[in-house]
Amino acid sequence: MKSRGSIRARLLTGAALVLVAFIAGAGLAVQRAHADGVRTAHFARLQSTIYLLLAAAELDAAGTLVMPAGFPEPRLSLPGSGLYASILNAGKGEEWRSPSTVGTNPPFQRGAVTGRWAYDTVEGTGGTFLAATYGVKWAGRSVEAPLVLSVLEDTAGLAAETGAFARTLWSWLGGAGLLLLLSQTLLLRWGLAPLGRVAHEIRRIENGEQAEVQGRYPAEIAALTDNLNTLIRQERVRQTRYREALSFLAHSLKTPLAVLRTALGQPAELPGITAQQVARMDAIVQHQLGRAGASGAARFAPPLAIAPVLGRIRDSLAKVYAGKALEFTLECPAQLSWRIDEGDAFEVLGNLLDNAAKWAKRRVGATVWRDAGGLRIRVEDDGSGFSDTQSVLGLHVRGDEQVPGHGVGLAVVNELVASHEGTLVLSRSAWGGGQADITLPAP
Repeated sequence: MKSRGSIRARLLTGAALVLVAFIAGAGLAVQRAHADGVRTAHFARLQSTIYLLLAAAELDAAGTLVMPAGFPEPRLSLPGSGLYASILNAGKGEEWRSPSTVGTNPPFQRGAVTGRWAYDTVEGTGGTFLAATYGVKWAGRSVEAPLVLSVLEDTAGLAAETGAFARTLWSWLGGAGLLLLLSQTLLLRWGLAPLGRVAHEIRRIENGEQAEVQGRYPAEIAALTDNLNTLIRQERVRQTRYREALSFLAHSLKTPLAVLRTALGQPAELPGITAQQVARMDAIVQHQLGRAGASGAARFAPPLAIAPVLGRIRDSLAKVYAGKALEFTLECPAQLSWRIDEGDAFEVLGNLLDNAAKWAKRRVGATVWRDAGGLRIRVEDDGSGFSDTQSVLGLHVRGDEQVPGHGVGLAVVNELVASHEGTLVLSRSAWGGGQADITLPAP
């Protein structure tokens, strides 16, 4: 399967995208909030200017608007300052404009509801302006007049202020973003370092420089390295078993083949000798194949219910040994399950029960239970028992040295139990026959 990129690259890309999106969103929100705040402050100053005009305005006896020559706000007196004011006396049809309007024609607002403030952004020949308008019914000494006060401010100042803030804001956010990206890169390198070490150890294992993963790793990947070591050990045990089986098979077949080769020169004896040697060779091959095919410890095998396996083996043996009318006694909790390959379970239980059935007189029993030590299996019969347990269970006993149908199965069981790191003990049962006790530790 082709590589789809490194985890580090994915995490960095994802983190960078999230960070950029967050900084962009936060920056736009702050910039918008600042612009709104500055805009509100400018309108507040325009409102203050209108109050200033109201304080300075007077009506003479004829109802004519009278304004002072100067104002506390100097920009109202400076032509082209960007701050412009107008007072419309609708009753007299006259308009007063501040000296700052000389040479310009600001778009003053002419209509306003009495007693209500109006704020807006208007376009004029000179650009864009912030406008504050207020309508008032002015009462002089002897006359009243409706007045409309309008103050405009060029948005150039607002744009300059918000622009300076935006440049400062994005400069700081950009620097902070780069610093965070650098920090994330270093943190990811530190956090993913154990994966790099695992990959390095696996390459060393592939090159034959070490046997298994040896380093200490965080809890998140410790289970991975432990299971990887288990797989490596199982594979090496399996390879060793295959090599040994082939070696034993070649060695064990030497004698039968030599007998057959000799019998070729003695035609009268050929049929009997051939049948005998073929039977021996078949037993040898079955024994070695059983040894080579043992699966071993199955940490990754799904839990297997033991009771159904015992039931199927009992039903098969009852048919095979129907002539002996054996009584099979099975004791196994229905809910008991164990992590073991199904083939291994049938190999172990089948060989033990088959061996017991061969030598039993009337009774064969199997008991399976679980305790703190692991899975316990006991198979017993009322036959003649075991004469030489060491010979039967020898790991390297040749198949052609066994009694046909007796020791081969037990030798395979012994090796299979050993591959599961368990133990097999043969003894005499309470019924007077043989008893086999197996203990399998938790995988």
